[in-house]
Amino acid sequence: MKNLKQRYNEEIRTALQKELGYKSVMQVPKITKLVINVGLGEGSHNTKMVDLCLAELTKITGQKAIPRAAKNSVAGFKIREGMSVGAKVTLRGERMYDFLNKLISVAIPRIRDFRGVNPKSFDGRGNYNLGLKDQLIFPEINYDEIAALRGMNITIVTTATNDADGLALLTHFGFPFKKPKQPKAPKADAPKEAATA
Repeated sequence: MKNLKQRYNEEIRTALQKELGYKSVMQVPKITKLVINVGLGEGSHNTKMVDLCLAELTKITGQKAIPRAAKNSVAGFKIREGMSVGAKVTLRGERMYDFLNKLISVAIPRIRDFRGVNPKSFDGRGNYNLGLKDQLIFPEINYDEIAALRGMNITIVTTATNDADGLALLTHFGFPFKKPKQPKAPKADAPKEAATA
């Protein structure tokens, strides 16, 4: 079975060039990196929770996660500047394609009551943001071993210049976008009964 990188180089790029009307194959959009962010919330006050979050994200992505420090102090949330408030991983190359394949074919189908991802989550420049409610959809995570459910944000950075091209690119990769709702056909009026003489 071809991996996503092979499919892009051999099939997707040519199909996109025809579909989007580009003269050169070098103009065809591609995915450059994936950025996965996890916020810790109240867990940022507990160093053990920070370590567990980093370990889970490392296990899911196959690359060492780095802690994200607060840039400003926020008294209302008891956050001081420099405190670890989240974790981040940036994937490129083979690891990026491996994670993307796992996300599309394994993780997303495991989302409960899944009806497709939102096609309106593009940023205006062809990059896509996907929010996940918990880490349990990834097969590496054991339900009995987690300390807390943590959502994550996955940003797919592309070279597309607009959202339409970004949508076409991710659709060819197999992203299960929600289908637009079809307008309902107006109901035909019931025939009026002929007036009896």
